[in-house]
Amino acid sequence: MRPETKPCLIHLPKIEDVRGNLTFIEEEDHIPFKVQRVYWIYDVPGGEKRGGHAFIKQKEFIVALSGSLDVIINDGAVENKFHLNRSYFGLYIPNGLWRHMENFSTNSVVMVLSSTAFEEADYIREFTKYLSFLKNEKHGL
Repeated sequence: MRPETKPCLIHLPKIEDVRGNLTFIEEEDHIPFKVQRVYWIYDVPGGEKRGGHAFIKQKEFIVALSGSLDVIINDGAVENKFHLNRSYFGLYIPNGLWRHMENFSTNSVVMVLSSTAFEEADYIREFTKYLSFLKNEKHGL
């Protein structure tokens, strides 16, 4: 993979205090994009998966605000698993990568920051179509 297309864990600032800790995110500083949308996932029943798609344009940053989960990233050739369980770490996912989330702990809350507003046409929801997308992108089609 090209370096700019690799997912990576980003350590966020953590201000420790006896009254409770504080962490924050500043767009285009801690994360490499301007935030256009924020959504969160919660009350996921045991054993369920979320995601299962790729984005053509959208970049994401995923933070487990509470609890834990695994994010599985597939670039068409290699699959990597990232375990998120601290609210001061987040996973940056560039566009063009297949991903899903699984193994949500009880009462987990996951926040996702997105580089785009919702656009259904940006989603690739079938893995075989994702592989075709990669092949066409590689050949400049």
